[in-house]
Amino acid sequence: MSASSKHILVTGGAGFIGSHLCDELLDKGYRVTAIDNFDNFYPRSFKEDNISEALKHSNFRLIEGDIRDESVYAELRSETFEAIVHLAAKAGVRPSIIDPIGYQDVNVNGTMKLLEFAKEQGIKQFVFASSSSVYGVNENVPWSESDHVLLPISPYAGTKVTGELMGHVYSKLHGIRFVALRFFTVIGPRQRPDLAIHKFSQLMLEGKSIPVFGNGETRRDYTYVKDTVQGIISAINYKNADYAIFNLGNNQTISLSEMINAIAKALDIEPKIEKLAEQPGDVPQTWADISEASAELNYLPATPFQTGVEKFTFWLKKKNRIEV
Repeated sequence: MSASSKHILVTGGAGFIGSHLCDELLDKGYRVTAIDNFDNFYPRSFKEDNISEALKHSNFRLIEGDIRDESVYAELRSETFEAIVHLAAKAGVRPSIIDPIGYQDVNVNGTMKLLEFAKEQGIKQFVFASSSSVYGVNENVPWSESDHVLLPISPYAGTKVTGELMGHVYSKLHGIRFVALRFFTVIGPRQRPDLAIHKFSQLMLEGKSIPVFGNGETRRDYTYVKDTVQGIISAINYKNADYAIFNLGNNQTISLSEMINAIAKALDIEPKIEKLAEQPGDVPQTWADISEASAELNYLPATPFQTGVEKFTFWLKKKNRIEV
């Protein structure tokens, strides 16, 4: 089946990664239906900007609704989909510690509703946005999908582990090919305002101090959003196994201090640092072994970290109407 005849359902389609995915799918000739509930975790206007181009496309449809609500599925049942890409979730490690029940409801019950919909409608390809946070405090780095000792330390991470396990159940019982993608920290234009690169860049532009939890030596595996999207599209077309898990990272780590310096270089601003105590739920480092994704999905992240930061800060300055 050609891309032009494939209809993809994308949940969380107005979000950071979801909107980039929708744009890329449309460019490749897919039909796309996106669901988003415009959760007030951050301003609605951000998501409206994210999907402003997609909304002009004749092959794009947006349904505003919640993946837990039956009314959404009633609207979808007349459609035929070749795949579901499930990106919708309550996001963030620290907020999940404050609201664990809410995270369980959306991330677990919402995923179950979608899996039931896939079963009922005979949709055989289900791509699930998991997270590097499922590895938790695992010191065996770089993290490999073959390491089955998952040690999540936040409710958010726990919901992602549950999603992966329920995907295995539905794959075995109902013949749904379930592909879980463990995203490592994704960067680029449209990044959520609660994430560090966005938050720190905005603070620097405003001349404010950057809060640094701990000694600045925590490390993250950062991935540029376009590279992540290419991995997702490969997963949509993946056929080699009925159940698979892949890391979508960059196979290198950047310290918090290095990240701040990269933003400072991109903005040409000297950062002001406010030292704070370490936060519960944070892990000391994330680091992806991407050999499986490279072999099975032809996943080859190509964007250097500094380039990704520069592309983000260019977008942010335009958004803030700062001369670029």
